[in-house]
Amino acid sequence: MGDRTRSLSTALAMALDVADPGTAYRVCGTSAALLQGVPLPARDIDILLAGRDDLDRFAAALSAFPCLYEASWLPETSQYFTRFDVNGVDLELSTVERQADSDALECVGSGPWQHHVLITCGSHQVPVVRLELRLATELLRERPDRYEPLLDHLSTHGFDADLLERAMDAHAIPAHHRRLVQARLRL
Repeated sequence: MGDRTRSLSTALAMALDVADPGTAYRVCGTSAALLQGVPLPARDIDILLAGRDDLDRFAAALSAFPCLYEASWLPETSQYFTRFDVNGVDLELSTVERQADSDALECVGSGPWQHHVLITCGSHQVPVVRLELRLATELLRERPDRYEPLLDHLSTHGFDADLLERAMDAHAIPAHHRRLVQARLRL
């Protein structure tokens, strides 16, 4: 485990130590991949919450940490969002309040709630979104510095081909990226 992974894990465990254990959440974003062993340059921890009340409760539990951005609605991204500094790591809490017909999107709809794995972090079992959903997000964003390590990891550790296909369909991933995924993962 690298220094950055340790730093993120420590900050996440500190936040979860004070959070209400009954609050449903998912870790998503680059930190979700890093926590699953993908060597990526994660700079923060993204925590998705189901609703604004959940976010407000989680944020209240973090009140001992410096708040860097007060909880507020961001209409351009359809998110209710706040950010804290937890042990030198930005911990971002958000809701994503858009409808989605697919179960294979990383932060929207039922995808993150249905498709996750549990990772041990301190004394916590942390639900993090599956890498198939993360890969589709990075392909959509055209970030090879992110999707290449994800492809390497999935090719070595395995993946759910059906979930990955649904995630690529949900994002309307272009044919050239689909060919890349098919070649690298031998679909």
